[in-house]
Amino acid sequence: MLEKNQLYTAEITDITSEGSGVCRINDMAVFVPETAVGDVAEIRIVKVLSRYAYGIVNKIISPSPDRQERPCPAYKKCGGCVFRHISYEAECKVKDNIVREAFRRIGGLDPEFDDFICADNTERYRNKAQYPLAVQDGKAVCGFYAPRSHRVIPIEDCPLQPAVFADIVKCCLDYINEKKLSVYDEKTHTGIIRHIFLRKGTYSDQIMVCFVVRKDISRQLSPLVYILTHKFHVVGIHININPDRTNIILGDKWHSLYGTEISDTMCGNEIILSPPSFYQVNTVQAEKIYAKALEYADPDPLDTIADLYCGAGTIGLSMADKVKSVIGIEIIPEAVYDAKRNASVNNIYNAEFHCGDAGEIFDSLRENGCSPDIILLDPPRKGCSEEALDTVISAAPRKIVMISCNPSTAARDARYLSDNGYVLNKVCGCDFFPATRHVECVVLMSRKK
Repeated sequence: MLEKNQLYTAEITDITSEGSGVCRINDMAVFVPETAVGDVAEIRIVKVLSRYAYGIVNKIISPSPDRQERPCPAYKKCGGCVFRHISYEAECKVKDNIVREAFRRIGGLDPEFDDFICADNTERYRNKAQYPLAVQDGKAVCGFYAPRSHRVIPIEDCPLQPAVFADIVKCCLDYINEKKLSVYDEKTHTGIIRHIFLRKGTYSDQIMVCFVVRKDISRQLSPLVYILTHKFHVVGIHININPDRTNIILGDKWHSLYGTEISDTMCGNEIILSPPSFYQVNTVQAEKIYAKALEYADPDPLDTIADLYCGAGTIGLSMADKVKSVIGIEIIPEAVYDAKRNASVNNIYNAEFHCGDAGEIFDSLRENGCSPDIILLDPPRKGCSEEALDTVISAAPRKIVMISCNPSTAARDARYLSDNGYVLNKVCGCDFFPATRHVECVVLMSRKK
């Protein structure tokens, strides 16, 4: 057995999906963050369990060829970027392997794997950020939560966010501190301002600012509205009211202080975004992955495509000119409203969007003689429920194309579909979030003959 606090020398031979290096010491697996394959390091054991242990680097004896610091003063504190200590080429190899191993080990499947899609931009690629606020040393600060906690790490500038976000946040904090506005304390459920939520159009440069508050403070924020709209390209400022004692960021009530929505371009279509709408956080990579989804779908002109979890309709609308019709299904009313507007704005008349349960809507469509030839799935990280998968199976599409932000649940869902009449043909990994542990994939399945 290993001893806690003792030093051992070992070589890192693998990296986990969480970004920790793996080595073996005394025939026990040891997980060590901030290491690269090929590092020889002196490791201090910090926790020993029955089958594995955790360690930290005491010193690097011989660095890996993959080791390459990508500067950020805060990443070791905030924990958002687990691959900032290795080259981007090495990061993509790790993520490609994560996708492949998920389907082989979790799904027990061995499809054809396409070349991994890397990102063109590894910095400043995010179009959205949500910053929690706290009071430290008597002043309001905001940033990101430390790993496995709700302790706010103040961040002046995150290299994954647009540079203008740092300027806007500083402007908001200066105003909050000058006016001594109340900041929320989740331990005592007191105070008012909880989060600052920013969104920026990648192509339009339009910016939306939202203040998540425990109660309406529109009057106190009116002077700040004037400041923000005159200093930055801010076209919409909103309040989201979340009075609940919860870790969920957004509440149900929205109130506009200035302007309305922002718009951006996705796959050549203008996309209007109301504050609560889901929109892919990395626009450029989303366009790449939508192109791969279209390649996998390879639709015929007379096909009907059903887009489950359609959000603001971006995926289905990107394919509308290739098919007879697009049917979008989404459970969030605001997103369905945006999807309908986006179809109208882009003069797309062969797309319809429905709000509600996919099974009920499919039943209604079948009664009217409509059945999808291709189903698009873009589920949340937890993947599809068995009920949703059963609905897809009963609809019997010729092809299923899944875009997943979690290879593990994608592999699980592909296994379920492969046990119920479908064949897993192809998988392609894609890096949406460089430097972080997250990786996406596109999946193609076809109905067994």
